[in-house]
Amino acid sequence: MPEPLDPDMFDPLCPSDLSPIRVGDKWAAMIIRCLETGPRRFSELRGALRGVTAKVLTQSLRALERDGLITRTAHAGSTQRVEYELTPLGHSILEPMAAACSWAQKHWDELLDAREASSALGRTV
Repeated sequence: MPEPLDPDMFDPLCPSDLSPIRVGDKWAAMIIRCLETGPRRFSELRGALRGVTAKVLTQSLRALERDGLITRTAHAGSTQRVEYELTPLGHSILEPMAAACSWAQKHWDELLDAREASSALGRTV
């Protein structure tokens, strides 16, 4: 069983949110990072991904499953338990994601400056 997820692992000012390189939707890369050490339950993911709604997390998990990056396993028993886990394909994306994260950290100031300049012009995405 992997260690519990740190509820502060995705600081609001973390470069993971700054990276213009996306895997799937806004939450997909962060979900993949949460699963890199082993299977997790929905509630564990939600704890680490503050700000995501249950509906959006469900949509992101379904999209990652559809793309073959994660598996969903329902465990039968008196209390049904569902876990999400990276597939071999999902594990293979960790290295390129680490490179993108490193790039975002290296260019943190430039990315922030560009976003602030865009906001000053009234441009939002």
